[in-house]
Amino acid sequence: MTVLSSIWSRIQSSLFPYLEDELGELSDQHRRLIGILEVVRIEENINSLNVTGRPVSDRAAIARAFVAKSVYNLGSTRALLDRLRCDPAVRRICGWESRHAIPSESTFSRAFGEFARGRLPEEVHARMTERYLSDHLVGHISRDSTEIIAREKPVAATGREEPPKRKRGRPKKGEPVPPKEPTRIERQQHMTIADMLAELPTACDRGCKTNSKGYKESWNGYKLHLDVADGHIPITSILTSASLHDSQAAIPLAALTAERVTSLYDLMDSAYDCDGIRAYSQNLGHVPVIEPNRRRGQKRCFDPVKNMRYNERTTVERVFGRLKDEFGGRMIRVRGSTKVMAHLMFGILALTADHLLKFVG
Repeated sequence: MTVLSSIWSRIQSSLFPYLEDELGELSDQHRRLIGILEVVRIEENINSLNVTGRPVSDRAAIARAFVAKSVYNLGSTRALLDRLRCDPAVRRICGWESRHAIPSESTFSRAFGEFARGRLPEEVHARMTERYLSDHLVGHISRDSTEIIAREKPVAATGREEPPKRKRGRPKKGEPVPPKEPTRIERQQHMTIADMLAELPTACDRGCKTNSKGYKESWNGYKLHLDVADGHIPITSILTSASLHDSQAAIPLAALTAERVTSLYDLMDSAYDCDGIRAYSQNLGHVPVIEPNRRRGQKRCFDPVKNMRYNERTTVERVFGRLKDEFGGRMIRVRGSTKVMAHLMFGILALTADHLLKFVG
């Protein structure tokens, strides 16, 4: 956290006084936005997009404005533009001297499309976690998923290919036995990260799950899978179709997280109770702590030590709650998995920076 401490010291000693001389007294929310933008430094990654059109400086200001949109939990781009026009401090913090310099709503939309296609917020988040956490040992990684409700029609379900029919019963002596198709989790044991991610479905469809009270809930949209470190810091995120089972994204999440941070324990609920997931975690040098799944009515329990470890898994639930309640996770106004992921990642960027600053603030 040495780098983070030096950044926070510079913000307090020089940046806040300079901006107060220019803009007048700053509110607590203004100071929070400045700190988050200084930790994120999204403008440093704009050049990597390699797109033509508006000046780079203008796109950098727009990118900072989208981070501000998540910090202020604004529901739409139009609400963001209204805030920029009526709040000179936010406008200057993002990078525009006057309200007449603010681009139009259509320009914001085109820029957001560029950021989504270039996976800008995802790349910035990956670099940010590596910069601030790669030299630290993380005790627990909590893994889970949450529903993302979208305003779009689910794709039509395609009929599954019927497996070739074979005679019922055991094969005769000497008759060849057809090989069993490996499951996705079995295939993932030997796949690259890119291949694993390419195989996961990302189209909008219908998901269903049982809530904490035992009732079934369904929604149209997607499912966000997260790995969260101690201190409520998101490390890795994947967006998939809502119908995908949680266990199918566990190994890609674990592989991505292992590239960014060094951790000890992987904490997962009963949806991840699978020998393949447990073996992959152990191969990474981690200790998997997975809630036993009730199978055939048989109840299995943790030993007391693992039970204490497992209690730390609630960090990922609190991160989901903050993302939805405070950083725009409930207000999806874009369509398509690429843009939905970009919208969520701007919120995750702001949330990650906010929690990092709590260590030094």
